[in-house]
Amino acid sequence: MEMSAGAKSAATTATAKLDELLAKLKEKARPFARLSPTERAALLDACIPRLMECAEGWVAAAVRAKGLRPDHPETSEEVFGGPMTTVRNIRWLAWSLREIAKSGKPTLHDKRFGSMRDGVTTVEVFPGDALDGALFAGFSARVRMEKGMDRQAVIARQASFYGKKDPEGGVSLVLGAGNVASIPPMDALYKMFVDGNVCIVKLNPVNEYLGPFYDKALAPLVEAGYLAFVQGGGDVGAYLVNHKLVDDVHITGSDRTHDLIVWGPPGPDRDRRIAAKDPLLKKSISSELGCVTPVVIAPAVFSEKELDFLSQNVATMMINNASCNCNAGKMLVTSKGWAQRDAFLAKLRAVLKDVPSRKAYYPGAFDRYEHLVGGRSGVESFGEKTSEKLPWTLVMGLDGNGDDKLFVTEPFCPILSEAMLDESDPVKFIEAATRFCNDKLWGTLSGIMVVHPSIEKDAAGAAAVDTAIADLRYGAVGVNCWTGVVYGMVTPPWGAHPSSTLENIQGGLGWVHNTFMLEGIEKVVVRAPVTVNPKPPFFATHKNAHVVAPKVLALEANPSWFKVPSIAISALFG
Repeated sequence: MEMSAGAKSAATTATAKLDELLAKLKEKARPFARLSPTERAALLDACIPRLMECAEGWVAAAVRAKGLRPDHPETSEEVFGGPMTTVRNIRWLAWSLREIAKSGKPTLHDKRFGSMRDGVTTVEVFPGDALDGALFAGFSARVRMEKGMDRQAVIARQASFYGKKDPEGGVSLVLGAGNVASIPPMDALYKMFVDGNVCIVKLNPVNEYLGPFYDKALAPLVEAGYLAFVQGGGDVGAYLVNHKLVDDVHITGSDRTHDLIVWGPPGPDRDRRIAAKDPLLKKSISSELGCVTPVVIAPAVFSEKELDFLSQNVATMMINNASCNCNAGKMLVTSKGWAQRDAFLAKLRAVLKDVPSRKAYYPGAFDRYEHLVGGRSGVESFGEKTSEKLPWTLVMGLDGNGDDKLFVTEPFCPILSEAMLDESDPVKFIEAATRFCNDKLWGTLSGIMVVHPSIEKDAAGAAAVDTAIADLRYGAVGVNCWTGVVYGMVTPPWGAHPSSTLENIQGGLGWVHNTFMLEGIEKVVVRAPVTVNPKPPFFATHKNAHVVAPKVLALEANPSWFKVPSIAISALFG
């Protein structure tokens, strides 16, 4: 069930050209590694106007490829998931580099440090500044550090590359994702400006049409010989992975592709290598590989307004990008005794009925859909199913005490399932849901809990929530908000829980984004209120998102308080 099954490259980069590019990158590795932080920041600053020049064309190309309706709110997804997050990444990396030039580290003020109930040190990485706080009031993101790290240890380990004397640098290969437009360039930016390497990016055939826009947007890096984008299928990827001039690899994609690279094809030889912990690939590899992302709803009494918001929130987690996100909400976890379950599901169904089905643009989507829901009873579909489109689909009432392929297969298509647990007491439910997520569901990337404030007002409830946050084996834990927000914030680290191993890769290894350049990360915890007003513009139900999104992009490219009122007014019409 490869996520990109059937994807063919339209313009493969020739082997001779790959050799030429890698030789040039190798020559530039040491000079790039030894650029001063100020010089690096200047390179990034120079990318922002170039990106803005091609942003409109970039978004239009993605809208066409994904069959979205022009001048419609759904096109905002391609602004937020493309140039906006990329330019934000560039801007915050440049800020960190200027801080390093001044004091050796990206500045972490005392107010950013805190601790959890279990004593683990936390670092607030969002809001990044006052503008973030104004635009996303109520949202916060904190990094849980490894046990035993205090404030001094956090700062000491920060931005370790910039503490090296006369680094040699290296050549990193990024195997780009095909679903979200900002992933390939942002993965490259991390390898270059946090790890310190020059980079070659092999684009996924699904979205290789974006190559010309990446070349233009990051022209200062490409023209200087520090970055190259190439095209091709699995054969090109394999050639680059095994090339003598490539020092390390990063992949965003499927765990199956990862294991093929690291351990070889399935069979006795792979099994022997895994048992001996003797990977076929001897180079370092980092990865982001997805998840059956749970949405745990702790039983409580929600108001009508809160249920309305919750239904739109959960629907967005599924709908965004035609449900082809590694952090898409995929498994509702509910209590059989939750009195408002039926009312919530009725509202969720109503939202799905109102949102037209999307083009299933990602190769293999129809096969995955039939594999997971074909022949099942109790499957509910909303919207049309055509030769190009798949309907939003619910699979309700799975037994959380049993087993199901939906528990262990990431549906990279528009399916949202529900597992029901017996416990109706909020504290016992949260404990049971944590066990269910850790023990039954595949993946270590992201998990979401919906916790009504009444639960955390109770001491036992607050303790249960904190314990769940600590125990859940996900690299990103969302409380009342989608973990896709962590990706879009950019300042937090993005990656899977460090319990993943090369032998059992689950959601992947390592981190990207992470503009504060933290090391010793356990997970990121993002929090939001149960309801937010105005409605966040990334919601699938926001009626003015296509107007808001370009304004947010312009703000990220050139921050100014004068731009905030216009964004706020536009957001109110959602």
